[in-house]
Amino acid sequence: MAEAAAIQGTAPTPARRWLRRTASLAVAAPLLAGLLQGAQQPAAHAAESGNGSGTVDVSVDTLTPSAPTENDTLTITGTVTNESKSAVTDATVDLRVGPQMTSRSEIDEVSGSRAYRDGRDPYPLGTPYTFKIPTLGAGLSKDFTLSVPVSKLELDDAGVYQLGVSLTGQTSGQSYRRVLGIERTLLPYQPEATEKKTQLTYLWPLISSAHVSAETGADQQQTPVFENDDLAAEIAPGGRLHELVSLGKDLPVTWMIDPDLLASVDAMTGPYMVKNGATETVGKNQAVAERWLNDLEKAVQAHKVVALPFADPDLASLAHHGKDVPGSLSHLQQSTALASSTVETILHVKPSTDFSWPVDGAVDPSIMSVATSAGAHNVIARSDSFRDDLSYTPTSARPIGGGTTAVVSDATLSTAFQGDMIRAENATLAIQDFLAQSLAVTLERPEDQRSVVVAPQRMPSTAQAQTMAKALQALQAKRWTEPLDLIAAATHSDPDASKRVPGSGSYSKALRKQELPVEAFREMKDTRDRLDDFQVILTSPERVVPTFTNAISREMSTSWRGEAPSAALYRKEVQDYLRSLTQEVQLIEKSDLTLSGRSATIPVTVQNRLLQGVDDLVLRLKSSNKARLKLDGEGEADRPVKIDGGHSRAVKFDASANANGPVTMTAQLYTADGTPYGAPMEFTVKVSEVTPTVMLVIAGGVLLLVLAGVRMYSQRKRAAARTAEAAAEAEAEAAEADAEDAPEAAEADADAPEGTQEPQDPADPGQPSDPTPDTGPESGDPSGPSEKVDR
Repeated sequence: MAEAAAIQGTAPTPARRWLRRTASLAVAAPLLAGLLQGAQQPAAHAAESGNGSGTVDVSVDTLTPSAPTENDTLTITGTVTNESKSAVTDATVDLRVGPQMTSRSEIDEVSGSRAYRDGRDPYPLGTPYTFKIPTLGAGLSKDFTLSVPVSKLELDDAGVYQLGVSLTGQTSGQSYRRVLGIERTLLPYQPEATEKKTQLTYLWPLISSAHVSAETGADQQQTPVFENDDLAAEIAPGGRLHELVSLGKDLPVTWMIDPDLLASVDAMTGPYMVKNGATETVGKNQAVAERWLNDLEKAVQAHKVVALPFADPDLASLAHHGKDVPGSLSHLQQSTALASSTVETILHVKPSTDFSWPVDGAVDPSIMSVATSAGAHNVIARSDSFRDDLSYTPTSARPIGGGTTAVVSDATLSTAFQGDMIRAENATLAIQDFLAQSLAVTLERPEDQRSVVVAPQRMPSTAQAQTMAKALQALQAKRWTEPLDLIAAATHSDPDASKRVPGSGSYSKALRKQELPVEAFREMKDTRDRLDDFQVILTSPERVVPTFTNAISREMSTSWRGEAPSAALYRKEVQDYLRSLTQEVQLIEKSDLTLSGRSATIPVTVQNRLLQGVDDLVLRLKSSNKARLKLDGEGEADRPVKIDGGHSRAVKFDASANANGPVTMTAQLYTADGTPYGAPMEFTVKVSEVTPTVMLVIAGGVLLLVLAGVRMYSQRKRAAARTAEAAAEAEAEAAEADAEDAPEAAEADADAPEGTQEPQDPADPGQPSDPTPDTGPESGDPSGPSEKVDR
């Protein structure tokens, strides 16, 4: 009869039936207890017995619309799976509508319950809104669809209702039907817009882990080197960051952006390298990076943008372990200063840098102090850390004094989409829970408008982002919420809300275990100190300093939580690379020297293998025994050093010896402020002093050599003169003989018959036909300047 009445529309509403049944059970409980004592009949087991709950898994995969109105048709799809070892027969999938929830805590209780509660769960809606399954074999699954006009649900009033999907059936071990499985969800019902809507601020985080290393290519362009190519996968179509941009452009959200992400993708638009083991490969995703940045620039134009400090530093780790390490807080200030210019340069929007966001919104006095030390006046906390004792959900902003505002996000709404959202069931339940909680907030005090902030997980997965977007799209009808940006949300406050910052003892131990240790901040300090010593000698420090400053910021990143080994490796790689660069300017090892004499010049070579010049270096050479060997009259001497990139220079020192023996010399480079640069280099000078006696012996030997040379020269000159005189005499005698023979020869020729004269000898030099001689007599004049004359 109940089913017939329901078909005719005369049955009471599901909520009233549930209340009536509960009241009846309460009145009849003592009587039933007496009547049923000792009874063993199967009839004693009601059809609603929950003894078999869990035999069948019920999954609700879709529920549309998520927030129906009176004229909608509610459609639910899902799957039932028999997890027992026997078949289920005569099964029915039913829809159960519970009473209106009266508080957020009641919603939490229903959301966390999975077992059927006999006597507490509402009746099924009944035919025709059921799905029949004659037999469901062991281990098998069956899809189902339930469609019900919302008007048939006969909901009492606007509010949040429990919605259950159950399977009732019979197993081989029982002769009666019972509830074998149930899945609960929530149904927010607000057919008309409320007079006062909750102002909902949803943060849309665009954050990634560290991808860029401190290394750059060995070229003038300083080609960036990426740790891996994972960022390209995130920004490519279907990737996590691509989905966040694609979905966020159409949603009423406030963008929370890590500037390091923008800088990293911007670096990918040009030439870049990717580490591949011990080698590097050429990056090829320039087009993907350009497209993603273009899409993001368009997406944020109509939205508020908040820039986190560069690389999203872990504020809690800084507060608990890093603030006492010199330089850590000043580096946070640098990261904050860099944030605005990076976002504005790449996205061409002016971001707000007035917000800090500790991990999970967990705060204590030290975190609040560090979070505001870089200039931010608003700290995003969370209600499970910053607690209230109110009966309603207060407005998020809490002025806590000193110009600082704690913007307390709602913990339940902020954590609604954590976990595995790939499964359709999980995503659907999360959406319904989020919508139900948001409506419950509005209905807590419908006469007062309040502002609620939702700060989800920092790096939502693709599925989580898609689920978040579906929930926000369901609110676009603005029946009980309206969007508000974070900047505006920080200006509204509730005078009754707690303004007391949680004590340090309330901070989560689980979160504390994930923090960066103090050793990590000491390593960062070592890197900063080495960088400071290095940059003062560079002629173009702007080519080096920003790269390592950004790398140190990445070492502080929140993304390293739970990744301690990877974080330590990244820090080591940064230190090793900086050390390798500083070692490009070094002293060349020098072999031992022997110094003979009272004075000499000692050269020390400085090599610069960097691509830029170095300056403001001082090379100091020190003698271990100035009584034996002095430099510039002292025990040590300094020389300024300036070397172009890719060159070496020999720096010379004047040395004077006073005594024989070995002397250890130490060469050390220093910066202009006297800080040692690089490792010292030692070598030995063996002094062999020359005494006056030895000098006299050497001088005498030299004099003898000179005298011997003069004597040999004189002898050679006299011999040459004698040779020349003898040659002249021989020529004179020959001339006289020719003169005496000439008349006799003439007479003989005259007496000789014609035609019998001797033929003329062409080789005779005295004949008229002889050519002019080509050599002259030896000259006694000095040789020309280019001649070498041997004597």
